[in-house]
Amino acid sequence: MLTIKKKDKVIVLAGKDKGKSGEVLRVFPDKMTAIVSRINLAKRHSRPTQNEPGGIKDKELPVPISRLMLLCPKCGQAIRPRFGNLSDGKKVRICRRCGEMIL
Repeated sequence: MLTIKKKDKVIVLAGKDKGKSGEVLRVFPDKMTAIVSRINLAKRHSRPTQNEPGGIKDKELPVPISRLMLLCPKCGQAIRPRFGNLSDGKKVRICRRCGEMIL
């Protein structure tokens, strides 16, 4: 089961962007990768269209999930969440340090 979901704040553990943090834009569970805003940028050349001018633009490429760690929204620490169950049986992620539920 993946510990990282869309709209989570994460920090990069390894690679050229080590130490940077950003928001997860998309997760690919089958490839175990995620796209994080302003992380792992590459230059892409694009042709002009009716809506967009052409040129060289930065594009986020997928990062392996093993290089990312979840940031707790309450304590701000990089954590590996534990899983717990609510009274209605719903599975939730919980911060190991402060005990706060991560939605």
